[in-house]
Amino acid sequence: MSTRRTLAITRRLLQGFRRDPRTLGLLFGVPIVLLALLGYILRSGNSGPPTGVVNQDCGPLGGQVAAVLLRSTLIDARDMSRADADAGVDDGSLAGYVRLPCDFTAQAQVGRIQPVVRLEGSLPSSSAAVLQATQQGLAAVFAPRNIVLAPQVSYAHGGPQYDQLDYFGPAFVGLIVFFLVFVVTSVSFLRERAQGTLERLMATPVRRGEIVLGYMLGFSIVALAQSALVLLFSLYTLRVHSQGNVALVFLVEGLLAIAAVNLGIFLSMFARTEFQAVQFIPLVIVPQFLLSGIVFPVNTEPRVLHDISNLLPLTYAVYGLRDVMIRGDGLGAGGLGLDLAVVAVFAATMVLAASLTLRRRVA
Repeated sequence: MSTRRTLAITRRLLQGFRRDPRTLGLLFGVPIVLLALLGYILRSGNSGPPTGVVNQDCGPLGGQVAAVLLRSTLIDARDMSRADADAGVDDGSLAGYVRLPCDFTAQAQVGRIQPVVRLEGSLPSSSAAVLQATQQGLAAVFAPRNIVLAPQVSYAHGGPQYDQLDYFGPAFVGLIVFFLVFVVTSVSFLRERAQGTLERLMATPVRRGEIVLGYMLGFSIVALAQSALVLLFSLYTLRVHSQGNVALVFLVEGLLAIAAVNLGIFLSMFARTEFQAVQFIPLVIVPQFLLSGIVFPVNTEPRVLHDISNLLPLTYAVYGLRDVMIRGDGLGAGGLGLDLAVVAVFAATMVLAASLTLRRRVA
C-alpha cells in the first residue's frame, strides 16, 4: 500500500469540499443554526400554555390557590370568567382552566377539596403542564394542613383512553407525507433534468405549460397514493384514533402532498446534483419539524419563532390534522377552514413558483 497515493486521494477529496461552499455550509453551518434554534425554543419560550383561572370561591382559600396559579411559571395563567374559559377551551385558545367552585373554602375546611380542571386535551404536554401547576398550587396552600388533594379532571378532547400514538399520530402523518414527497420529487425531477429528458421534451411540439402541468400531475398522483396508504395504515393497522371525517383527513394530507411536490420541483431547480437536492432537507424540513407544533406547542414558543411558525405550511397542516382526528372538527369549524385555506394557498403558490422557475431554467 502506497502512503503517497492514499494521501493524494485524501487531498483530492478535501479539495473537492473546499470548492463546494454549499456542502461546507451544510456540514458546519447548518448544525450550528439548528442547535441554536433548538436551544432558543427550549430556553427562551413563554411561561407555558395559556390557562384560565376561574375563582368562584367567596372564601379566602380560593383566592390563595388562584394567586399561586397566576404566579406559576409552568403555565400562562389568566384570571377570567367561566364563560370565557369554556369558550377558550372550545376554540383551542386555552390549554385548559382551573375552576375553584363557590364552596371551595367550605369544602377545604372539612377535608373535601374538589377544584375542577377542564383540559382542552389535544396536546398532552400542555395538559400535563396544567395538571402539574394545579397540583403545585393546591399543595402550596393545603400541604401544611395535611389535607388530601383530589381535583376533578375532565377533557374536552382526547383523554386517558388516548395513548402517545393517538396524540402524535396526526402530526407525524403530515410530517411523513411532506418529508417523503418532497425528497422523492426533488431528486426525481433533478434526475429528469440531468438525463436531458426535459431538454428533449422542449424540442418537441409540446408546450412548456403542458410539460410543467404533466410533471406536476404525475408526481401529485403518486403523492396522493402515498398519502392514502399512510392514512389507511395509521387508522386501520396502527389503530390511531380519529374522531372526524376520514375524507377531511385525506383532504389535508392531499393538499400538503401537492404543496410538497411543487416545493420539491421549485427547489430542485437550484441544485445541480442529487446530493445538492438532498441538502435542502435540513434547511426546509428540520426547521418546520421543530417549529410546526409537532414536538413543542406553538403557543409556548418565543414570540419571534411563534410568528415564523404561523408562516409555515406544515404548522397549519398539523393543526388541521389534529382538529379533525382529535377534536373531531368539520368544515364548519373556523379553525379547520383557515388551516385548509392556508395549505391550499401555499400549494397554489408553489405551483406558480415551480412553473415560473422551470420556464427560466429550462429555456
